[in-house]
Amino acid sequence: MGHGTVLALMLCLMASAVMGEDPYLYFTWNVTYGTISPLGLDQQGILINGQFPGPEINSTSNNNVVINVFNNLDEPLLFTWHGVQQRKNSWQDGTLGTQCPIAPGTNYTYKFQVKDQIGSFFYYPTVGLQRAVGGFGGLRINSRLLIPVPYADPEDEYWVLIGDWYGKTHKFLQSILDSGRTLGRPAGVHINGQNNVDGTGKALYSMKPGKTYKYRICNVGIKDSLNFRIQGHPLKLVESEGSHTVQNIYDSLDVHVGQCFSVLVTADKEPKDYYMVASTRFTKKVLTGKGIISYTNGKGPASPVIPNAPVGWAWSLNQFRSFRWNLTASAARPNPQGSYHYGQINITRTIKFVNSVNNVNGKLRYAINGVSHVNTETPLKLAEYYGITDKVFNYNIIADEPPASLDNIKLAPNVLNATFRTFIEIIFENPTKTIQSYNLNGYSFFGVAVEPGTWTPEKRKNYNLLDAISRHTIQVYPKSWAAIMLTFDNAGMWNLRSEIAENRYLGQQLYISVLSPEHSLRDEYNLPETQLVCGLVKDLPKPPPYSS
Repeated sequence: MGHGTVLALMLCLMASAVMGEDPYLYFTWNVTYGTISPLGLDQQGILINGQFPGPEINSTSNNNVVINVFNNLDEPLLFTWHGVQQRKNSWQDGTLGTQCPIAPGTNYTYKFQVKDQIGSFFYYPTVGLQRAVGGFGGLRINSRLLIPVPYADPEDEYWVLIGDWYGKTHKFLQSILDSGRTLGRPAGVHINGQNNVDGTGKALYSMKPGKTYKYRICNVGIKDSLNFRIQGHPLKLVESEGSHTVQNIYDSLDVHVGQCFSVLVTADKEPKDYYMVASTRFTKKVLTGKGIISYTNGKGPASPVIPNAPVGWAWSLNQFRSFRWNLTASAARPNPQGSYHYGQINITRTIKFVNSVNNVNGKLRYAINGVSHVNTETPLKLAEYYGITDKVFNYNIIADEPPASLDNIKLAPNVLNATFRTFIEIIFENPTKTIQSYNLNGYSFFGVAVEPGTWTPEKRKNYNLLDAISRHTIQVYPKSWAAIMLTFDNAGMWNLRSEIAENRYLGQQLYISVLSPEHSLRDEYNLPETQLVCGLVKDLPKPPPYSS
């Protein structure tokens, strides 16, 4: 075969590879009720394929993920993929503002791509308070083989899903909120769905002496920030919410609700058992969950002496500020993370969100800028796509600045317009005495500042515009503010919500509509052929599809 023929063949093969789709991963989930006992007492929980926590989704950057969900509960069901950006595809985001829920006894197939992402994330059910009793699990996005990772391959990787736990059914918890009361304090803390209080239970994981392991830690709870530590073992932080970090060493990490970290732990201590510990932060009574790690050649039990968690807000705030972006490491693409100079982009709009809480008609409600969000029978995204928004909601019922008084709360669907591909600054201000945690679906953003007090434009001089980490959750400490920056370059309807379940359930959330003026497939996918329709659009003819 001549050189010309060989070259032509190689070019054809390369072209085929370029034009071919990224790999597909297929899953079938059977979602049921079942008996679980995270705190030692049996109760009803939500299982996936009989598992609690649910099965891991182990994917690689750009994989297409297809999950056929069979709902065998007695109520509607949706799943969201916490941290997955769903590029051009809010149809698969799994919130009540974007999708019709899966009815009992039926199924629905999610299809989405983990496009240009790496890191540790998780999924969970979004209807009501279902997450309070399970249905959650780890979602791993590995780097592609050709993308260098800034640390050696670990011996193994382990999930550590931590969270507070109420010990009641989700329907009972919902009835408390529906009656106008607060949930109060949880009953305990779990690690991977259990709490090894006395050290007699089975080890969660084992480690070989001298080897290094990667632990993917997520707070899947519904209210409390948790401090995580391992007896005698420092934690080397290597990734946070999809970003490689500067590899600082910590004795413990505060993990706020909805937040995930990846750490490296080396088995270089006395060969025996050790406790993993997760305990509540910023609570009058500290609740603690424990799990055991065993050395493979270990001969002794874990010490009953548990390392104490730090005390106070200042420690947590300072640790938060210590997290830094690794500016030389590649993430999902070959170019370094720090090649995106977001500090040099002009801000086109500043939005200030202030949270509040009050009673409305004798019942507790939470709000953003004086509006407490109410879910609609017709999902907001479907109403927008079918051109009937005037029958379902009004845009921009809150302004970019909060009202002078937040004493009165209005109940309504809360939807903001954002102009496609504009660079926006969002300020979260928290006047309350409890920590707030927010997530914005569809986006990563740069948390450039978290400080006590109230925000003013002069505070921009304190922003970190060099190596602030790209993230999808942001914490706002009591009597404090936080600033984030992002480009609204992902068309769709996106949920900005409190990660604290009580607050979200009672209205502390909103949606941001990002419309592409071109109505082009380059910017947003069409309504999927298999998409569930409901409410006012159920019997309407489907709108013309977007063109390429």
